[in-house]
Amino acid sequence: MFGQNRQQLRQFYHDVWQKKQNNVTLNALETIIAQVIEAHPEYHFIFQSDASLERDYFVEDGQTNPFLHMGLHISLHEQISSNRPDGIRALYQQLLHKCGDAHGAEHQMMECLTESLWLAQRNNTAPSEADYLEALKQLLRR
Repeated sequence: MFGQNRQQLRQFYHDVWQKKQNNVTLNALETIIAQVIEAHPEYHFIFQSDASLERDYFVEDGQTNPFLHMGLHISLHEQISSNRPDGIRALYQQLLHKCGDAHGAEHQMMECLTESLWLAQRNNTAPSEADYLEALKQLLRR
């Protein structure tokens, strides 16, 4: 969406949330972002000031980066809507049926997605769609 510019991306989240609060018409991407923000009331406070635009979040300190977390939700929405990788939409539907909760199903899927991305980064390779889909299938077997 904005390449490597963290502040621009975060500002976009802020702008979308402000538009949503002011009942301004949103485009398709903004609507998805607003829905993801809305589903995370624990993050609403970060949109009350610009402090989060520059803040660092460290997993070593037990912190969750809210922008990364919401970005993973958005990535899943894009994957499911485009069915890329092939078959993810059907796996999502099955997991949704099993969980009964879209948000919870997405959180389980996000664990697989982050693992796939972490492995690719560690190995300096492209993420393996096959391994990612297999990890999602494992969720259904639990």
